Amino acid sequence: MKIRKILVAVISLFMAAALLTGCGTASSTSGASDLPVIKLGSDSYPPYNYLDEDGNPTGIDVELATEAFARMGYRVEIVQIDWEKKKELVESGAIDCIMGCFSMEGRLDDYQWAGPYIASRQVVAVNESSDIYTLQDLAGKNLAVQSTTKPESIFLKRTDERIPKLGNLISLGHRELIFTFLEKGYADAVGAHEESVVQYMKDYDAKFRILEDPLMTVGIGVAFANNDDRGLCQELDRTLEEMRQDGTSLKIIGKYLDEPEKYLEVDTLEKDN
Repeated sequence: MKIRKILVAVISLFMAAALLTGCGTASSTSGASDLPVIKLGSDSYPPYNYLDEDGNPTGIDVELATEAFARMGYRVEIVQIDWEKKKELVESGAIDCIMGCFSMEGRLDDYQWAGPYIASRQVVAVNESSDIYTLQDLAGKNLAVQSTTKPESIFLKRTDERIPKLGNLISLGHRELIFTFLEKGYADAVGAHEESVVQYMKDYDAKFRILEDPLMTVGIGVAFANNDDRGLCQELDRTLEEMRQDGTSLKIIGKYLDEPEKYLEVDTLEKDN
């Protein structure tokens, strides 16, 4: 009986310790983890959004969003999405917003926009040994783009008189594939954000050459559904501008891109409607 009482006492002590430990853990993780969640939809698009060596989301957009929404009282959950389905996902409420080096140009009526918060050049890149040096040299050539992106629209519509008629426009679902097609010779050129081309060259030691004339300079923004009446878009727009003014955005962008100042020259770009 005495031994039994001792065992009961020991078990009680362990249970009490476990409860105390649990209480301590709950209090230490409260705060950020208790904040309401914003589901941010994006695809892999270095250096804006990608997974680090530990499998955690990182990049320009991830850091900017994390800081901006924290200032607003939210924490961010990065959701990897099928980029082609981004509009239906945000309109259905499966995600709260879209932020993945997303060009506002020509899409002002499709979404509510926070931004632009970064300026980006859409460019054409070719293999280093290519005989393509100007946009006119693309006549009859095969060019690869990521589907539903601004370069796809530019080459499909051809409203810019500098854009010649291609041999083939190859639209692919993932950003990495367009560069693989270029390296393997399945495409003569690719159209993409300049930062994306530069990042791929760094990551894979690829020998590309970016044409001197850009397709266009666009403003990058965060897209919300047109029927979203929470006021998040307008608050985020103000917060991103505060971060641009107080130097936070410059510091974050400078971790990923050279000459970060030029990416913050957004005052003359399209603004949300």
